[in-house]
Amino acid sequence: MGMKILRDYPLGDMIARYVTDGEKKQVGLMLLPADLPLEELYGKKEAVDSLVQLKLTGDIYNEAYALGNSMRNGESVRRLVLKEQRAADEGGKLRIETVMEAPGKYEVTHRLSWRQGDSYVRISCMLENIGEEPLTMEMFESFSLGNLSPYQKGDGHERLFIYRARSVWSQEGRMERLAAEDLQLEPAWEPHAVRCEKFGQAGSMPVNKFFPFAAVEDAEHHVFWGAQIAHHASWQMELYRKDEGLALSGGLADRDFGHWMKTLAAGERFHTPEAIVSAAHTDSLDVFTERLTRAALEGFEKAPEPERELPVLFNEYCTTWGNPSHENIRKILDHIQGKGFRYFVIDCGWYKEDGVPWDIGMGDYKVSKTLFPEGLEKTTQAIREAGMVPGLWFEIETVGSAAGAYQNTEHLLHKDGAVLTSYFRRFWDMRDEWVREYLSEKVIGTLKKYGFGYMKIDYNETIGMGCDGAESLGEGLRQNMEASAEFIERVKREIPGIVLENCSSGGHRLEPGLMGRMSMASFSDAHECPEIPIIAANLHRLIHPAQSQIWAVIRQEDSVKRIVYSVANTFLGRMCISGDVTELTEEQWDAIDRGIAFYHKIAPVIKNGISFRFGPKIKSARHPKGWQAVLRVGKDGEAYAVFHTFDGELPEAIEIPLPKGCPESMAEVYAAEVYTAADLRIEGRMLRWRPKENWEAVAVRLGGGGEPGSLPGGCV
Repeated sequence: MGMKILRDYPLGDMIARYVTDGEKKQVGLMLLPADLPLEELYGKKEAVDSLVQLKLTGDIYNEAYALGNSMRNGESVRRLVLKEQRAADEGGKLRIETVMEAPGKYEVTHRLSWRQGDSYVRISCMLENIGEEPLTMEMFESFSLGNLSPYQKGDGHERLFIYRARSVWSQEGRMERLAAEDLQLEPAWEPHAVRCEKFGQAGSMPVNKFFPFAAVEDAEHHVFWGAQIAHHASWQMELYRKDEGLALSGGLADRDFGHWMKTLAAGERFHTPEAIVSAAHTDSLDVFTERLTRAALEGFEKAPEPERELPVLFNEYCTTWGNPSHENIRKILDHIQGKGFRYFVIDCGWYKEDGVPWDIGMGDYKVSKTLFPEGLEKTTQAIREAGMVPGLWFEIETVGSAAGAYQNTEHLLHKDGAVLTSYFRRFWDMRDEWVREYLSEKVIGTLKKYGFGYMKIDYNETIGMGCDGAESLGEGLRQNMEASAEFIERVKREIPGIVLENCSSGGHRLEPGLMGRMSMASFSDAHECPEIPIIAANLHRLIHPAQSQIWAVIRQEDSVKRIVYSVANTFLGRMCISGDVTELTEEQWDAIDRGIAFYHKIAPVIKNGISFRFGPKIKSARHPKGWQAVLRVGKDGEAYAVFHTFDGELPEAIEIPLPKGCPESMAEVYAAEVYTAADLRIEGRMLRWRPKENWEAVAVRLGGGGEPGSLPGGCV
């Protein structure tokens, strides 16, 4: 009660509003769309929800059934008072620091940064022990937004909705929308009991159950708030309510959720991971999530020059299935040379001994004398002579049971004093200087020796809750994953211009922290599955499609229709080709060649556009029914649409609306057969397609100055 405005900061199309109670003890943060001004704070029955959420051991917890559910708003927060707020504009980048102090004990600095033109802010917190005694944290979150929704009078019943994205192996990014009431987040009759929905992921695969993402929608006023956590270890999101205001916060998984504690000696500091946070006045989830995924484009400013054009790559894994050799690579090159591929990636198995599967042989990383009797130099030379950049696979953090390194237990992670083992994998202790130097020799040394310009970094098992070597298992995990990230940075420093791919059994590490360090990521392990376009479209709301590497695996027995279905999937991200490329007919290659040419033309829209998804809800990814369409609209008068049909009864026609600014003419069609204007046309700002069969794909490039509704001559 008694909420006052401390200060407003304009941030492009957003406003950061800092609020406080009458005594300037608690300070809260509201993020508001600038085009929906809030003239006054409604007299809601709510208190200021602190922008800092911290819990120290020994401090009193929050009241009313909070223990075991939430550590927010306990004594560690209540003793904080506002010390100062300062803002600095450094070359178009605004940084706002709000300093809160527990006098004589600790100081917390809340940092919000925004760059001119950005649709998001970055938020993190720093704790400094200013006392004389050690402090032990058991919860310290990166961000907290309170007062959701400020546009609602009262508790906004039946008008507040929660979004989160589930993710499992080969079914990544399934978005769910739940009413606040469905999660029992409506306040009680008396503001007494804490309501909390906490979710996240414990372990070293941060996208193994949920994405580190959450959003809140005010459906009456068409406003979204949401965030992603840039952290590659255990994380959590919290939706919290005690009164009429709803709060969203998140960061490191706490002691309850991730077995995390961290001790700071006098004078020591600790920084949370960053959160990417945004607010927008829109009724479209697609429009809102694009504001968050746009943060990935910051990485392209520093990306190697070829990456800026989103070139096509070839990966031989689904050709050799973990048995690459100089001879079969040479054969592949003979068939793909001159077809527009920029990278050729040698995947797993190049190191394995005879009779040893690739997934238990990693760790020693000695080039197989059977597969590459003359070493890798001859092979990489052949790749470069074919006009491609050679790439190589590593799983740098794990060791397989058939490798000699598997027995090097003093340098491997331990849990409860025993070597941490998951089935046939163990894990390097990346904090260990010996390990870092070993990997420098084996990984960086190999990449340099043979002139590799691309590295695929895989990771196929999770550490789980954590490991020994720190105050808590969760802190051990955090330290180890930070050391892994630093090794990746070392690779980039020692091999300038190298292109890095993030892979973790497909999409288990698609979080902003690692995504910001690498050019692209394997979107999934679903390489030859009907659900590929569904997963790929899901991910448009969670990662930028310019970073989403999607495979088209082509088989000798594939019909042209099937090839077009597969190749069209790649238009939803970065194109990667694999499969039986040495056995294809001229007709099959023609379908691939047309797809590659089409991809090159839409690459600028993939990089700079915004996506809109259409179609009925797909209940089963494994057995999809109905159809799906994705329209991506660029900034320079170009756009494209990708249609897929699945199983079940199809509509007579599929229509998708073309938003303002979208071209109203068709420049090119990619399909398995010729379509007439009766089957495919633009009419009344609607793109209309009449599908002929199940399991069919059609892509349409818009723009190019044609007549509205016309089909380009000679295009199929």
